[in-house]
Amino acid sequence: MKASKLFERLIDDHTITDVIGSLDVEITGIHIDSRNVKQGNVFVAIKGLNADGHDFIGKAIALGASLVVCQEFPDEIPANVTFCRVADSRNIAALSAHRFYDYPSSKMKVVGVTGTNGKTTVTTLLFQLYTALGYKCGLISTVENKVGDKIIATEHTTPDPCTLAQLFSTMYEEGCSHVFMEVSSHAIDQKRIEGIEFEGAVFTNITHDHLDYHQTFKAYIYAKKMFFDHLPAKAFALTNIDDKNGEVMVQNCKAHIKTYALRRMADFKCKLISDDLYGMQIRINDAEMICRLTGEFNAYNLTAVTGVASLMGEDLLKVMETLSSLPGAEGRMEKVIVGNIKIVGIVDYAHTPDALENVLRTLKASMPKDKSLITVVGCGGNRDAAKRPIMAHIAASNSSKVILTSDNPRHENPEEILDQMEAGLSVEQKPNVLRITDRASAIKTAVMLAKAGDAILVAGKGHEKYQDIGGVKTPFEDKKVLASALEAKT
Repeated sequence: MKASKLFERLIDDHTITDVIGSLDVEITGIHIDSRNVKQGNVFVAIKGLNADGHDFIGKAIALGASLVVCQEFPDEIPANVTFCRVADSRNIAALSAHRFYDYPSSKMKVVGVTGTNGKTTVTTLLFQLYTALGYKCGLISTVENKVGDKIIATEHTTPDPCTLAQLFSTMYEEGCSHVFMEVSSHAIDQKRIEGIEFEGAVFTNITHDHLDYHQTFKAYIYAKKMFFDHLPAKAFALTNIDDKNGEVMVQNCKAHIKTYALRRMADFKCKLISDDLYGMQIRINDAEMICRLTGEFNAYNLTAVTGVASLMGEDLLKVMETLSSLPGAEGRMEKVIVGNIKIVGIVDYAHTPDALENVLRTLKASMPKDKSLITVVGCGGNRDAAKRPIMAHIAASNSSKVILTSDNPRHENPEEILDQMEAGLSVEQKPNVLRITDRASAIKTAVMLAKAGDAILVAGKGHEKYQDIGGVKTPFEDKKVLASALEAKT
C-alpha cells in the first residue's frame, strides 16, 4: 500500500510491508521509548537486548500514540490507531526521526569521537575550546549533554536515535553552530547514529572493553570501523596511527583521512616535552603549549582536539593558546587537593585495563621514587568479567598499595566480583593489597594510609554521581568522599 505524503516523507527509503488503518494522520513526534510518548506521536517498536518494544505497544497507545511502526503486528489492533509493519524498525526509527526534525545535523558542524578511551576528554575539550573561541556549541557525552551553557541529563554515552534527533533540533533552534559527540560501539551497532550528517570523525584508540556485548574483539573493532565506513566523501576522518588499529579504522573510508601520533610521523605530530602531576608541556607540529592536563594519553587527546580544530579551519596557534587554560573533563585525571595537606588525590573514570595502566604509569612517572601511590579500584557488575583479574593485577603492578573495593555491582554480588579481581593477583602482590567492599570506607582508608607527598588514585567511576547496588542508584561521588576524607586529615 502506498503511504500518504505525510508519512511518506519520513520513510521514503524503506518499504512498508503491510498497513492497518489510515496513514493520513497528524504526527507530533517519534519515540522508541513508550514512556516518552505523547498525543499524536509515532511509536516505533524495536527489539532490544533486554526488552522488546513490541511488549509496550499497548502502553504507547494508552499515552496517545496515533501510529505504531513495528516488525510484528500485535494480536489486538485498536480501531483508532494506524499500524505499519516494516522489516527493520530500528533503521526506520533513526532515519524517520531525523527527517521529522528536518535534518538538523546537516545545518551544524557535527564531529563524532569514537574509541575505547579518550572520547569524553576529547569531546569535552572540543566543546570548551569552541565555546572559548566564541561559538555556541552542543555536547553529547558520557558526563553530560549541553546546549550552550544549559545542561541536559544523560544516561547513555549515545542517546537513542529519536532522542538524538530531537536533541539536535533543540541545539539548532537555540543557535548552536557546532556539536561534539561521543559515539559508542553500542550506538554504532544499534544504528543510533543513522541519519546524522557528520563533518568529521575521530578515532582515539581501541583496547579490551565491552566484550560482554560484542563477544569478540574482532566484532568490537568492526563496530567502531562501521562509523568510518559510512562517512561521506566531504567529511574528514582523523585517526591515531600509534594505535595498531588506527589505520584499520580508515581502510576503505571515503572521507579525507588525516592522522595524529606521538611515535610515528603524522599530519599532527606531538612531542611530550615535560610532564608532572600539575601539568605538561607539549609540541604539536611547530607550536608549543603548557597545559593543566597531565599524562601521555592526554597528550594524545590534546593532539586530536588540535587536529580537529585545524581541519575545521581554526588557527593552530590560537587553538593551542586557548587549550592551555582549559580544565578538561570532569572525573578524568581530576585532581582533588585540600588545604596544605600535600597529598594529591586523583579521580579518574579508568574502568578498562588499558585506561587504568595509562593513568597509573603516568602518575608513577611524575612522582618522586620515595613517595607512595595508593590506588582504590573496583569493577562494575553485569559487565565484562574477563577484565576483573587483569584490572587487579595492573593496579598491584603499578601501585605502592591497592585497595580493592566495590564499583557499581548492579545485580551481582560485590564479594564475588572482588573474588574474581583477587584471582589476578600474584603471591608477591597480595601483601600490598587490601579488600574493603564499602567504597566510602576504602577511600577513607587510602587517605588514612597516605603521607605527605603521596598520591591517591580513586579509579573506575570518575564523574558518576551515584553507586548502583542491586539496581538502586544511591547518591555517591568519589570526588566528594575523597575531599571530605582529606579535609578530616588536616
